[in-house]
Amino acid sequence: MGRNSQTGERLRPVDLARGHGLSTQAIRNYEEVGILPAADRTPHGYRTYTPLHAAALRAFLALLPGHGHRTATSIMRAVNEGAADEAFRLIDESHAQLLDDRRTLQAVEGALRDLEPTAASEPDAVPGPRGTFIGPLARRLGIRPATLRTWERAGLVRPRRDPQTGYRVYDEADVRDVRLAHQLRRGGYLLEQIAPLIAQVRAAGGLEPLQAALGDWRGRLSARGRAMLSGAAELEAYLRERG
Repeated sequence: MGRNSQTGERLRPVDLARGHGLSTQAIRNYEEVGILPAADRTPHGYRTYTPLHAAALRAFLALLPGHGHRTATSIMRAVNEGAADEAFRLIDESHAQLLDDRRTLQAVEGALRDLEPTAASEPDAVPGPRGTFIGPLARRLGIRPATLRTWERAGLVRPRRDPQTGYRVYDEADVRDVRLAHQLRRGGYLLEQIAPLIAQVRAAGGLEPLQAALGDWRGRLSARGRAMLSGAAELEAYLRERG
């Protein structure tokens, strides 16, 4: 075990649990899955922990907010098994995912900014009371009608059908979704990546309410990035404890 295992200080499960709002059973569970190093046992079979275990617990709890339970568990298990490189790889993957999430947010914000002047400068692109058909809309965006049909099958847009002609009719919300999809596709995003973003626009009730959701999204990404810094600091402290 690490250096502190030789100091003679012994801790009970309740000593580790106290101060973190955890149960003693949680401490035992963490040891069993490899989050904590294996504990020594008394002659009567009771677990005894050391300051090294306390450092491992602090590291795991600090990793949780930034990496999630599964990845934080895998990181700690790798460290405790002596596979530090694997732990670093898992951390890198979390940072890469955070960066990808930031880029997605930036793409959505950029797409929304691009929509505003376009809608204002091209009034004939906005559907009238009865909506607009697929041909005029495709021509306005410089894409083929087949592309709009593909987006419809992917769930990006949901035009209604004219009851008399059966033609697709795009109302104002449909045109908004098509424009947003068009901007994101130009940014290199795949249809399966765009679909949940369009769903968020619909759930928010349009672009303007979505701004608040984007602000919350940005805040959560910042909080996650800061949590990763805190987790890295505690993990580094634990690595030093291990020696």
